[in-house]
Amino acid sequence: MHRTLTWTAGFLFLTVGASHAADDVMVVYDGSNSMWGQIDGVAKIEIAREAMGSLLGEWADGSNVGLMAYGHRREADCGDIETIILPGPLERDSFMERVHAITPRGKTPLTAAVEEAAQVLAFRDNPATVILITDGVETCQRDPCALADQLETAGVGFTAHVVGFDLSGEDQEAVACLADRTGGRFLAADNADELSSALGEVGATLAQATVPEPEPEPEPEAPALPSVEVTAPETATIGSAVKVQWNAPEQLERDMMTIVPFGTKDGEAGKYIRVRDDNAGTLRAPADTGLYEVRYVVNDGRRTAGSAELEVVDAAITLEAPENATSGATFAVSWSESIHPQDYVTIVPMGAEEGESGDYVRTRDNTEGSLQAPAQPGLYEVRYILNEGRKTLASAAIEIVEAEASVSAPEQATAGAAFQVSWSNSIHPQDYVSIVPMGADEGESGDYVRTRDNTEGSLQAPAQPGLYEVRYILNEGRKTLASAAIEIVEAEASVSAPEQATAGATFQVSWSNSIHPQDYVTIVPMGADEGESGDYVRTRDNTEGSLQAPAQPGLYEVRYILNEGRKTLASAAIEIVEAEVTVSAPEQVVTGASFQVSWTNPIHPQDYVTIVPMGTGEGEYGNYTRTRDNTQGSVTAPATPGLYEVRYILNEGRKTLASAEIEVVEAGMELSGPDTVRAGDQFRVAWTGSAPSPRDYVSIAPLGSDDGDYETYARVRDAQEADLTAPETMGFYQLRYVLDEGRRVLARHDLEVVSATAALDDGGSLSVPETGTPGESIAVTWSAEDNGNDRRISLAQADQADFTWIEMQSASAEELTFTLPDAPGSYEFRLLDISERKVLSRAIIQVQ
Repeated sequence: MHRTLTWTAGFLFLTVGASHAADDVMVVYDGSNSMWGQIDGVAKIEIAREAMGSLLGEWADGSNVGLMAYGHRREADCGDIETIILPGPLERDSFMERVHAITPRGKTPLTAAVEEAAQVLAFRDNPATVILITDGVETCQRDPCALADQLETAGVGFTAHVVGFDLSGEDQEAVACLADRTGGRFLAADNADELSSALGEVGATLAQATVPEPEPEPEPEAPALPSVEVTAPETATIGSAVKVQWNAPEQLERDMMTIVPFGTKDGEAGKYIRVRDDNAGTLRAPADTGLYEVRYVVNDGRRTAGSAELEVVDAAITLEAPENATSGATFAVSWSESIHPQDYVTIVPMGAEEGESGDYVRTRDNTEGSLQAPAQPGLYEVRYILNEGRKTLASAAIEIVEAEASVSAPEQATAGAAFQVSWSNSIHPQDYVSIVPMGADEGESGDYVRTRDNTEGSLQAPAQPGLYEVRYILNEGRKTLASAAIEIVEAEASVSAPEQATAGATFQVSWSNSIHPQDYVTIVPMGADEGESGDYVRTRDNTEGSLQAPAQPGLYEVRYILNEGRKTLASAAIEIVEAEVTVSAPEQVVTGASFQVSWTNPIHPQDYVTIVPMGTGEGEYGNYTRTRDNTQGSVTAPATPGLYEVRYILNEGRKTLASAEIEVVEAGMELSGPDTVRAGDQFRVAWTGSAPSPRDYVSIAPLGSDDGDYETYARVRDAQEADLTAPETMGFYQLRYVLDEGRRVLARHDLEVVSATAALDDGGSLSVPETGTPGESIAVTWSAEDNGNDRRISLAQADQADFTWIEMQSASAEELTFTLPDAPGSYEFRLLDISERKVLSRAIIQVQ
């Protein structure tokens, strides 16, 4: 996760500066599909979202900030660019909510997005800052470097900063020019492991970009100033990271540590870090040598509570580069030491002004790296630049000499076809070979292939015949090094199809040859405009395939379409005739039940038979079954009775080919169960009537609750009864028979849930103590509503079957004596009518 805060800190540095200068800022956010890629098991989109939250931590309230995203709504659409928030006062929660709603999906039109952001910011009339966050290079055939030149020239103060997220070295170079050519910064987030080391150093240092405005003092009389002990080294090299410590008796997180020239008036501050809850941190030494002070500044009143002297001394850096390098090529450079990880080594024209830069490499903790030579030959300098103050510490002269390369291509190629090209050598892996019209302007490109480390590749010929050039183009400066003429000749192909096909059915087509694997054969209405398409099949390396006929009968064309330019090479006429089919269903079916339907012949395997209310609009559907290669299947009836239609629907165009009327009638169900149950007891519920579906269920729910609510349930399956467990909470409930289709209640039975120890009487009563001790003898009395032949009183475990027991006595007297079991627990006395197989009363006793 370290990579996230590395570029977040950079982002904070840039935006704080822009906001302080009253520029409008537009954040251009990468929503392309590649953001689903993972770093250390975490999706890049998640890392980016977290980083955006960190970014807003130091951003001043009310800063004018906008949000734009690309590639987040549609696939393969270079126009998928959206201004989500227009520049205006920052509202953090709303901003983050919109960031979290961005879902990666499409391409990377970053050049067009930056251009549109500049337009939204009215960059020709106002200072404007764009911050581009991207994890990929341009994928929509635009040149970000050329756009940077246009924006820099036309704007009154346009700056683009680029955050390259998880980019390779080559890809970094492809987008860094947006920043380099507009005076902005390019920041690279390299890997997730860098977070812990850069959080304190890079984040704190770059957050020092501006001096915060003093906050008004709440009281006219300042409180007593605490005495703070500040510790700093005696000397530090210009631009280096300076570790400082402080010991404050009472510190507020918005107090700060800063470096100022020795003797600076109290209240002034240079670059700073907030103390937060820490007692140590890192500052950046100034670029100029001299005597300085490291100060602890109390935020309230900007008063100095403690300081330490610091002498900033010059740096002794040496730099080495080759005497010459080929234009556009990569060459190695080295330096004696790295003063600060954000310092950089760059190449500029000989005598360029201080602070200018070309291609560059950060020094990090390294002493060597590589640069890409400019496209124009001449005398240049390689410079070691101190990031603090953009000060040159060392330089080495280098001559850039003309690059030499050759390219070859066939004399002819067929329009739209792939053809081989080769080149003598690759100057740089990002160079490319492209095909353009003969005499095209420098920098133009058509289909292209990167040279990488190869000497050959393939291009796709344009759709229009004519004279063209194959060019070797230096990626640096888009300079043509070599070219070869090629003639593109007309492509020839033929296509054949049957004279007739049934609407919605699959039919075979064939073609003479495949010009390119991405060409396709499609069916369109007769006379359709060029470029239109219907159902299609790619030609690949085949000469035959299948198409699905449209749903509407009529005259059509089967066309062979060249993928390059969407050009029709051949066509064949075909008539689509009406499909004929019949469908049958029973006259009646019970709500929620499955029933059989049949049809005469399936037109297409994806066609389907469905049931809908009588008179439903075309294209609508309810429960359905696919026809596949069958002539019969089953459909589930709706939950609501009424008149319906069973329809055969053509999958192509959702067209109804046949229908049959069917009446859905109410399912007659009755439900029975006990009127009273104890809390937590298991009890049995039964139903009569034919269950519409095995997935119907019986449930128990609070009385008066919605029909879809339940405490517990049991599927009916193929049974006529099931066991349910009573809720633990006493009250009135309802047993329900629920139709699985539509969750409709077909039958109900009310019951009361009483205490787990309550006596349950049904034609008799028992009187027993509530508790007893193991082995104790107790008296049990009873009564019944009518006389019975065989009455007995039993003692059983509470969960034991009704007509099994531990002890049983004949109810010959109205009072009987029982001996309680030796084992503690919950037991039940029962008054049994043996002849009627009925429990007349139950009473619980706790043995303890």
